[in-house]
Amino acid sequence: MAEPTRRADLSRPLEELHPNERLKFDSRFLRGTLEESIADPVTGAVRDPDTQLTKFFGIYQQDDRDLREERRRSRLEPRYQFMARVRMPGGVCTPAQWLALDALSQETADGTLRLTTRQTFQFHGIRKRHLKRHVRGIVGCGLDTLAACGDVNRNVIAAANPLLSQVHAAASRLARDIGAHLLPRTGAYREIFLGEPAAAGDDEEPLYGRTYLPRKFKIAIAVPPHNDVDVFAHDLGFIAVIEDGTLVGYDVTVGGGMGMTHNVPATFPRVADVVGFCVPEDAVAIAEHTVAIQRDYGDRKDRAHARFKYTIEDRGLAWFRDELAARLGKPLAPARPFAFLSTGDPAGWHPGADGRWHYALYVENGRIKDLPGRRLAAGLRAIATVHDGIFALTTNQNVIVAGVAAERRPLIESLLREHGLAEGQLTGLRQNSMACVALPTCALAMAESERYLPSLLDRLDALIERAGLAGDRISIRMSGCPNGCSRPYLAEIALVGRAPGQYNLYLGASGRGDRLGTLYRENVDESRILEALEPLLSRYAAERAAGESFGDFTVRVGVVPAMTHSRDFQRLRAG
Repeated sequence: MAEPTRRADLSRPLEELHPNERLKFDSRFLRGTLEESIADPVTGAVRDPDTQLTKFFGIYQQDDRDLREERRRSRLEPRYQFMARVRMPGGVCTPAQWLALDALSQETADGTLRLTTRQTFQFHGIRKRHLKRHVRGIVGCGLDTLAACGDVNRNVIAAANPLLSQVHAAASRLARDIGAHLLPRTGAYREIFLGEPAAAGDDEEPLYGRTYLPRKFKIAIAVPPHNDVDVFAHDLGFIAVIEDGTLVGYDVTVGGGMGMTHNVPATFPRVADVVGFCVPEDAVAIAEHTVAIQRDYGDRKDRAHARFKYTIEDRGLAWFRDELAARLGKPLAPARPFAFLSTGDPAGWHPGADGRWHYALYVENGRIKDLPGRRLAAGLRAIATVHDGIFALTTNQNVIVAGVAAERRPLIESLLREHGLAEGQLTGLRQNSMACVALPTCALAMAESERYLPSLLDRLDALIERAGLAGDRISIRMSGCPNGCSRPYLAEIALVGRAPGQYNLYLGASGRGDRLGTLYRENVDESRILEALEPLLSRYAAERAAGESFGDFTVRVGVVPAMTHSRDFQRLRAG
């Protein structure tokens, strides 16, 4: 583990930095007054400074925004509740873990599970009095929530389903290895949430130090030709290089990130750059040193400029290569060729290399709950009781029932049919849709997302079917704010919330996840969204080239310019 010998974050007095830096420095390795806050029976909230510390333990304080005004009029505090996110590198869980998490959602949360765009589970609606019990339930099934949020390396994602091939298995192992290696060492999580005594070394953070990272850090591992993890959207990425069917190493990408702020051109989404190639045995060290570089050189004064993408944008790729080589003891090798063809999840049954079968199940916006005619929660619960393989979560908010022996496939199929889960005639647009949670729980949401996208898709599906495009895979993503948790700027059609019922419409991202979309219409409501898209979809159906994606088509015919670099994005916004 790297020693924090170069600490640019402390080269200036803490008073000159963002207040969060002082908060972290003084928190006694994230303890703060959180123990007292959770124990306070007078309020459903924790103290304001402690809301920043809970994030390091995978927990966000929220309130039900639908009830704010009603409770204000009744002179009640907001209906405080908590979101808890599971740390699950590579997105794999056992049937027993699925059942345990499902039970927790019923006992101490809002009755649903949600699959996130970072390949894990979120719980919503946890009341403060249930918070410790909930965390202990997660830990009791062999998982945890540590570092699922906060200014640390977050849940490491990898190409879905390690049972698909040996290369997929290696990618999943690497996700677990990196996740474990970069995990914070503080004992505060055990002490506060598990009631365990302090242990030797609990007041040491050999990698993170007392101020941890300037902002969150995200790592993804992709296996071509499928870019299901959107590897270019992340601070650090590893792209498997396969030669003669064998994994020989990884191309390394740096500097991706989705978040920005409306009307602030200095903030922007950025696609990562490929900076070189490494052999598999160097990947964990490269991850550690890259995190340490951001620890030392990331902006700790302006949190809007604190992500690694801005460090790379400001200092350049040559600087990064040199800095990494100095710490690693050798330079990266030249990058090797790779090719991506798609980003979505192919639905339905797919054979594996070992004779087992895998069923990819579409989950609308990642929400596991029962609806009339589609009893998703009950169906997956029933499958988990008989399944002897694994569940593989995808970064597209879907789930794969993986490792089904041929003789057990009829049993799984019968359970899917019984619960209304056998895939029907979903359009390619709906199958490739994603939305963030947004209202009513996300404090940053400016507009609806998860609750609204399904009804918008009903209207878009009508346009799609009239144009004869029902079977075409066109990606659409919606975000309630510009922070981009659903990675909207990499979708062929993207809607980013501006205000209630108002969105920015982006077009022109590639179907491979390697090019940003371009702002096409600003501040539009549903009628103007449909008005803008209907002629474009009809034109696409009539004029597209063979195999051409919708995003590529809109760029080729001049509907939008290609956003090949973040500077193009900045230039367009500033102009």
